[in-house]
Amino acid sequence: MVQAYILIQTEVGKAADVARQIAEIDGVTLAEDVTGPYDVIVRAEADNVDDLGKLVVARVQAIDGITRTLTCPVVHL
Repeated sequence: MVQAYILIQTEVGKAADVARQIAEIDGVTLAEDVTGPYDVIVRAEADNVDDLGKLVVARVQAIDGITRTLTCPVVHL
């Protein structure tokens, strides 16, 4: 299982709607709108890195109102 945080920037006024839509995607365990340089922070999981990439590119980035994403895989040191 691969887990990651996805940091998302949205168009002005779209953060709550984007977070609500992302929360409904299979593989997303948490989606919250926040303040700061990013507007939404998402916790997601997938079986492998390829599936995680597909989740981000095909599902998350397809949501209207997202301008930029940064995916941060979780590592266990």
